[in-house]
Amino acid sequence: MSQAPTASRTSQAPDDPGTSADLRTTQSPAPAGTRPARRFRPRLPHLPRTRHAQRRLLRWAVALCVLALLPPTWLRLTQDSRVRSEQDVPSEPVAVVFGAGLVHGTPSAYLAHRLDAAIRLYAAGKVQVILATGDNSRTSYNEPGAMRTYLVAHGVPSSQVVLDYAGFDTWDSCDRAKRIFGVDRAVLVSQSFHIDRALALCKAAGIDAYGVGVDEKHDATWYASGTRELLAADKAALDIAIKPNPKFLGRQEPGVARALAAPPGPYISALPADR
Repeated sequence: MSQAPTASRTSQAPDDPGTSADLRTTQSPAPAGTRPARRFRPRLPHLPRTRHAQRRLLRWAVALCVLALLPPTWLRLTQDSRVRSEQDVPSEPVAVVFGAGLVHGTPSAYLAHRLDAAIRLYAAGKVQVILATGDNSRTSYNEPGAMRTYLVAHGVPSSQVVLDYAGFDTWDSCDRAKRIFGVDRAVLVSQSFHIDRALALCKAAGIDAYGVGVDEKHDATWYASGTRELLAADKAALDIAIKPNPKFLGRQEPGVARALAAPPGPYISALPADR
């Protein structure tokens, strides 16, 4: 008699809490002569071992550092003469205040300090109009609107505040100030670590500007912002070279010209000279 085919062997899992009671097919052993698959382990780069290779690596590192520092050094050397104090800055028609972030819908400390400086310039008769330029890329974040609220609450007439809702970065703010709002001459207001870059970009956009650099306490935020400026200076050099269109150009706005044509409104309340 022919033997009936045997069923495939199965083994039952041990009856202990760490295993299932299901039946599992036994695995056949790997064929002889095959090697188990190796786990991938990323290899970290090794430092050069020879003195010559180490010197070459050091020269490359120094060269990269010099290249990284060239743009901010150039900005400082070419624009520093245009940075003035609030008392010494020449009178200009417009103050351009750059956005610096919101905290729970209100100006951050850095932005509030910029706005305070612009308010003092307006109160002293140094400027007639304040152009608040910032980010309003989404409905839940209205930087220019918060800037106007702050300015009006501190005594600047709303008729003398003009908003640019598409100042997404410094180049966009400068280029739009010239091409959209028709600003030819201005006082730029920002922190001291940013003012040189703002002046260079506005000059490239065609604005004859002076800058007021707001002093800040040298805390962790200040150092982080200064470090960021090293990278932003490289982008600024590129923007100056190619002059790209802003992210949103749009049609020309008559707000600045209208505010300049109207008699300046009275300043109501003064801010203290120091914070």
